[in-house]
Amino acid sequence: MDQLQTPKLKEAVRAVTKSSKLARAVGDTGNLLKESGEIRPGKGMVTSIVALTLSFLSLLGVMAFHFPQYLTTPELRHMYSVEVMRKVLFAALLVAGALSVGNLILGQKRSFNAVAFLMVLVAVFFGGSRVPVGNFPDHTPYIGLDWFIVDLLGSTIIFIVIEKLFPLYKKQAVFRKEWQTDMVHFAVNHFIIGLALLVVNFFIHRIFGWMVHADFQVMIASIPVLPQLFLCILVADLMQYGAHRAYHEIPFFWRFHAVHHSVKTMDWLAGSRQHMLELITTRVLVLGPLFVLGFDKSVVDMYIIVVGFQAVFNHSNVHLPWGPLKYIFVTPDFHHWHHSSEAEAIDKNYAAHFAFIDYFLGTAVKSTRAFPEEYGVVGDYMPDGFLKQQAFPFKKQPE
Repeated sequence: MDQLQTPKLKEAVRAVTKSSKLARAVGDTGNLLKESGEIRPGKGMVTSIVALTLSFLSLLGVMAFHFPQYLTTPELRHMYSVEVMRKVLFAALLVAGALSVGNLILGQKRSFNAVAFLMVLVAVFFGGSRVPVGNFPDHTPYIGLDWFIVDLLGSTIIFIVIEKLFPLYKKQAVFRKEWQTDMVHFAVNHFIIGLALLVVNFFIHRIFGWMVHADFQVMIASIPVLPQLFLCILVADLMQYGAHRAYHEIPFFWRFHAVHHSVKTMDWLAGSRQHMLELITTRVLVLGPLFVLGFDKSVVDMYIIVVGFQAVFNHSNVHLPWGPLKYIFVTPDFHHWHHSSEAEAIDKNYAAHFAFIDYFLGTAVKSTRAFPEEYGVVGDYMPDGFLKQQAFPFKKQPE
């Protein structure tokens, strides 16, 4: 507590509380978040980024505690303990506060850490980890704020570590070009999860409902778990393969899928770049047959975990020795080729889970090189920015 009395920290707190200096600090932080490139150690940038990230997510967490019926995902809120979440939130606030205070005292990235410290103060002012949670209705419209927080923390901790331990491109920066656009895609995809599920379920029942046969579903559900999971993933991948191939080979559909392919740097965040209509359409086409066939709910839940992991991992900046497994399962090696703009990779490697589908159907890339060198859409015509990319398919295309 003695540190709180130091002149440097008092000066920093006064700077935060003055509106003009606060506006300048926020502006400096905003400008810094627009930048990209390698982080140079020794200047407090890494700890400043951790402080800012944790303080921001902690503030969102406090909001979720205040309005759980509107800001948390029903499927998740029944899985985790409120007390455990309180401890996690308290730890995040403590770490964010300590790092931002430490950097302010040392005079490192003052604007950055002043904003982080302010968000910690605001979070604590609004109750911090002690916000009471009473009974609330369970079937209200919601934004998946908790899913965004959990997935962002988990993905950054797991996949950034993996990318640094087993990198394909060793000099690739964590904050590579256009990371801001893909982070917006990541956030929006999580925030609209409730609306997306409603839309997907509506269309699944409308399109596939007439195909349901109860006796056949009972037979599928009676298959042991592991064979049923394999069959579930195979059916999903065959449907995904067909939809994916159509996105590439039908010009109108390509307008939407080109958004996903416009990523020029592959990492764990790259897979988040998708057009909203493609995201919903693909889920309907893939989950519809699983609904018709009647796979057990636990099996479908396991499939969702598998597809969630592979969707992130296969876009990541990772290279591992897969051996013969690369001919069976989709790996980063396999999927990186799909995102290449090089001639030998165009319209190849469509599968999401099982690489043998592409080998069997003759759409696997045949190259003597392990990885491509260029990514993105041929001609690099996709605009940067989330809203511009969502609007792109509806604009007149060049001849």
